[in-house]
Formats: sequence, structure tokens, C-alpha cells
Amino acid sequence: MTDLTLTRDFDVDPETVFGFISKPENVLQWWGPEGMTCPEHSLDFGQVGPWSSVMQSPEGNRVKVTGEVAHVDPPNSIEITWAWHDDQDTRGHESRVRFELRPNGNGGTEFRLIHSGLADEESANNHNMGWISSLGKLASLVAKLPAQPSD
Repeated sequence: MTDLTLTRDFDVDPETVFGFISKPENVLQWWGPEGMTCPEHSLDFGQVGPWSSVMQSPEGNRVKVTGEVAHVDPPNSIEITWAWHDDQDTRGHESRVRFELRPNGNGGTEFRLIHSGLADEESANNHNMGWISSLGKLASLVAKLPAQPSD
């Protein structure tokens, strides 16, 4: 099994970032790599329970990923299970994704994504590229917000 960790700093407080990673209307703005849309989804990460997403490329290729929101601790963390489905809609290998947020000491947020239990290095590399693209979209959204004054 392989894990990956990505860290970003945002110039807004953890409560604001938590809203972007938990509320369905906000998640839809950054979920999935650049160019992908989510024509089918249930992306409420603010409460424990099932979630799902069908991402579609501009060429019409569709991929499905589902899981359970296992843990929600506003505004500190969210943990979900994660598994891709194949062309017959059979759910594959399950991994875990954890979003951690904490104040960075400058009025902003240190955001950490930990994707653990990935099947192998190839899977970790593919997820790394996807998460970097998605988090780039999240960073662009958060950057449009007014910066929080530091204490």
C-alpha cells in the first residue's frame, strides 16, 4: 500500500476553508481535475454518510468514485473512504482520504490532504496528479476571497 500527502496554505481561516471542502455547492466548484465536470454527484462532506461522484472529461469519458464520509470534525478534519468503479460499475480497491485543517499562525490555514492505502505507486502517482489539479482549482477559488488580517 502507498500513501500520498499534499499540503497547501490558504490566506483565509480554517472555518472558511472547511466550508469549501464540506458544502456540496462549494465542493462542486473544485472537485475533479481541471477540465472535468461532475454531471452526477452526492458530495456533502459535512455529514457522515455515503457520497458519490461521476466525473466526465471534455471528450465524454466518465469515471465513477464512491465512498463513505467516515468522520467530520468542523473545522479541523474530514475523512472519507474512496473507491473507483469499473465499466461494469463494480467498486474496486478502497483507500482513505483525510482533509486536515489548522491555523497557520498568520490568520490563514494549513491544509493537508492525506490519501492512504492506495494500491501501488502507479495509483499514487495518478491520484497525486488529480489531487494537485483539484487543489489548484480550490486554491483559485479561495484566493478570490478577501485575506484574513493576522492577529
